Amino acid sequence: MTAIYLIRHGQTEWNREEIFRGRADVPLDDLGRRQAEALGRAFVKQGIEKPLFISSPLKRARETADTAAGFLGVTELKTDKAFIDLSFGEWEGRSVTDVQKEYPVLYRSWLEHPENVIFPGGEQLDEAADRAEEGLYRVANANRGKDVVIVTHRVISKVLLCRILSAGIKAFWKLRQDTACLNELNYNGTGFVLVKMNDTCHLQSLGRDPGDF
Repeated sequence: MTAIYLIRHGQTEWNREEIFRGRADVPLDDLGRRQAEALGRAFVKQGIEKPLFISSPLKRARETADTAAGFLGVTELKTDKAFIDLSFGEWEGRSVTDVQKEYPVLYRSWLEHPENVIFPGGEQLDEAADRAEEGLYRVANANRGKDVVIVTHRVISKVLLCRILSAGIKAFWKLRQDTACLNELNYNGTGFVLVKMNDTCHLQSLGRDPGDF
């Protein structure tokens, strides 16, 4: 059995301030770095030995992966563009409040019918799901019988889980993905079984709700 640990990166300042990130290369903040350390300790406690670490190319994901990998003595980190964040286009770098004011109809559609939204200058969720799903199967098939950690982003984790559960992208808002959460998938050679979703037990000692933004 191939175990895939699908991780959302740790917190950034833009998560805390509710600013859309997308392809903007935002680093972890202090809490985000501590969340990444907590992930590393959780992997050690779980007894995972020298897994393959794959990350989105963006800094916040790479920092999370690098920090967690260090606890396991893993020094090699691969990046894969399949797991880069959704492009929010013109929304990137803008707060929720600003977006609500300038794009009221589109923002309402984002909350009510995310499967239909094409972000101005950006992507659609199905596009992101297609590339991420291709990447997930490619990585799983290339690493049969191994443990693999993939560090990615909220949107990418959500659309992958929607696909794995055959729920459709319309179920996007029915899934929560907190910063630095852990999802565990088992791959049997044809498909994935969801073992664990949005696990944040390793973050309890930090004393703060990690948050799903």
